[in-house]
Amino acid sequence: MPKSSAPIDDPQSPSDPNPTVPTRRRRSRARRAWRIVGASATALVVVATAFAGVSLYNLGRDFDSQVERLVAPFPTDAPAIAPETASPGSPAATPAPVAASVQNILLLGSDTRGTNGTSVADLRGQRSDTMMLVHIPADRQNVFVMSIMRDSWLPIPGHGEAKINAAMSFGGVPLAVETVQGLLGIHVDHVAVVDFGGFAGVTDALGGVFIDNPIGFLSSKIPGYTFAQGEQTLDGTQALAFARERYAFADGDFQRVRNQQILIKGLMKAVLTTDTIVTPGKLTGLIDALAPYLASDDGLGSSYLAGLAVELRDVRYDDVTFFTMPTSGTGTSANGQSIVNIDYARLEAVKQGLQTDTLAPDLPALQARG
Repeated sequence: MPKSSAPIDDPQSPSDPNPTVPTRRRRSRARRAWRIVGASATALVVVATAFAGVSLYNLGRDFDSQVERLVAPFPTDAPAIAPETASPGSPAATPAPVAASVQNILLLGSDTRGTNGTSVADLRGQRSDTMMLVHIPADRQNVFVMSIMRDSWLPIPGHGEAKINAAMSFGGVPLAVETVQGLLGIHVDHVAVVDFGGFAGVTDALGGVFIDNPIGFLSSKIPGYTFAQGEQTLDGTQALAFARERYAFADGDFQRVRNQQILIKGLMKAVLTTDTIVTPGKLTGLIDALAPYLASDDGLGSSYLAGLAVELRDVRYDDVTFFTMPTSGTGTSANGQSIVNIDYARLEAVKQGLQTDTLAPDLPALQARG
């Protein structure tokens, strides 16, 4: 499949090397994979732990041995100020969690598709292509997955205003975490970097994924291939192309984010409605397909996921809410970049829900809007 040749229109060049260095090198197949956020694949694993139970415990060593560990992925000098004192998009608002059991997991990816020969965790000079925040409330009755548009324009600590995807390029994973914490006024408990190339293996390990495609389009990733509108089953190659496409749509990245969410839901439903999670062999295949494309902080390991599995045992497919951070359309920055404007008025309701542990699926700010 051809690699994307989309130019990056951010004129700034990163000035700080990424302090997040992998502890081992990626195997050759991952080095050849595209570097785009596979945040969705990790969200799938996080939620699927609710059903894996003892199987995840038994497979924990295999998982931990394949997942890279990020070194110093969290900011160490960001001042903590109460969210009510922070201005919209303030990068310094990083209060403690409202409850010890509230969990926020930030999922990141890179847009270089592995062309520099580095591992999934080596992100020096790279921009995060997409971001997702997985929010797990204290009562463990729901899970929320929020996509953050990569071109969202906001203050980056120490670098002025820029697209949010530049944060990782300027200062690695720690700066990306600090930027998100400041934007939302929350504490990020865990962070993971994902290579979307693992999506193909996960899809094939499940025997394909069933989706309902809202917009038919001619793929720019699979020459001559058309994704028809309506219900269909995708194999791994098709699923990866479906999730990466943006050139075929009038609203570009907006529809790509919607399609990524559609694909995640399809994969999640496939996992939760089959015997995959209770069959050690199938679960091993699923873990083997994803783990080599994942890097995380030390705390996001099998023990943590096994504990989360027990706590999320009552969560079901319909209890997971996917939404996109509120925006108010596109625009142009003072230095000529095409950007996405954050809708701070609607975002305030989301922030309040995150900060007070009261986020609800029926919150109007969570509903899609152009």
